[in-house]
Amino acid sequence: MIDIRDAYRRALDGFGNRLQLVEDDQWELSTPCVDWDVRALVNHMVNENLWAPDLLAGRTIPEVSDTYERDVLGDDAIKAFEVSAQGAVQAVYVEGALTAVTHLSFGDVPGEEYITELFADALIHTWDLSRAIGAQERLDPELVATCSEWFAQAKEGYRQTGVIGDHRDVPEEADPQTRLLAAWGRTG
Repeated sequence: MIDIRDAYRRALDGFGNRLQLVEDDQWELSTPCVDWDVRALVNHMVNENLWAPDLLAGRTIPEVSDTYERDVLGDDAIKAFEVSAQGAVQAVYVEGALTAVTHLSFGDVPGEEYITELFADALIHTWDLSRAIGAQERLDPELVATCSEWFAQAKEGYRQTGVIGDHRDVPEEADPQTRLLAAWGRTG
């Protein structure tokens, strides 16, 4: 199985590659995420990246407060993403990051679980961004398999908290990516 830190880095790379394709007139396009246009989706990703070093270092949400819960893109969304992704990736490779207690809004989890959640979010949002801007929607099959394996156990918790949409029905012969997206409430 792939090291979750490598999977996360690769998912962020994929998102960054798609982000490079966003045209000036596409920032206000709708995404599959309800109420988010492309800019809001990218802002969400940058916010998550900015939170990662603090949370993996053991800080709590109240300690970090709403430091990042605002528009953090400024005048250069691509640069903001690149800088934030670099910091997040560095944080996940810090010795002890996988076993560190990470204080999330719903409780404490090991760093490995938090990194897995970050990875899954980055992977799914790569598809969301691709769909919004009309870019290549095919995700890395190895990352899809890694996410699917984890999400099979996590999806009910996500669904109960309203973080994802209802599971979409797909044909029996659907490929792994289509099945994963359907589990996240996406239609691909």
